[in-house]
Amino acid sequence: MSEIKFNEFVDIVKRLRKECPWDKEQTNDSIKASTLEEAFEVVHAIDENDFDELKKELGDLLLHVVFHTQIAEELGHFSIENVIQSITDKMIRRHPHIFGDTTVNNSKDVEKNWETIKLEEGRSSVLDGLPKAMPALLRAHRMQEKASKVGFDWTNSEDVWKKVIEEISELKSAEETKIKNDIEEEFGDLLFALSNYARFIDINPENALRKACSKFDNRFRYIEVKLKENGKHISSSNLEEMDFYWNESKKK
Repeated sequence: MSEIKFNEFVDIVKRLRKECPWDKEQTNDSIKASTLEEAFEVVHAIDENDFDELKKELGDLLLHVVFHTQIAEELGHFSIENVIQSITDKMIRRHPHIFGDTTVNNSKDVEKNWETIKLEEGRSSVLDGLPKAMPALLRAHRMQEKASKVGFDWTNSEDVWKKVIEEISELKSAEETKIKNDIEEEFGDLLFALSNYARFIDINPENALRKACSKFDNRFRYIEVKLKENGKHISSSNLEEMDFYWNESKKK
């Protein structure tokens, strides 16, 4: 996008803020949920490998970036130029192997430098910057990933898998106590250990679970369609019948 086109887009957002009754009423807080939704729609388009949809969703996300910035500018905080300058400075600062004289051998060196530079920028912890509102599985993955970049990590996947097995055993023991808080804690520990193991086998657990949810969604909807074709509603079916169509959907 040329500078002229981008400025034209920013001017459109400015005009909407002045002339559209709905747009004028919005605040950063009122549209934050929509911003999150747009980000998820971008991810969905990537999952579907739909580049036409990805183009549209990135446009929607860009709208939110400019819209949030325009609101902030009206409040006297910062402008779109400030936003662009800030991210430009950050990219240059965090890539000294490109824009400076730092030498790296591989991408792991780049990641380690990235975390070190962030601490030098004033962060008090390597784990700073991970929003608590992130999906918990993704947050666990990112926490473990960040800690590993500064050397706090397991040495091999076999030991991580042993930890998974240990957590399964502790969950079963907690179940026997019937104490819900203990069971919940051990279940969380198991998920955390599985997230760590996923990292060792080069799997993003959030992506994996999202794909599993999509697979379940497709197969369960198949059951509903087949039952409807036979004049039945799913609530009047039984497990045996549903399981038959479930297995049929797996073959398809």
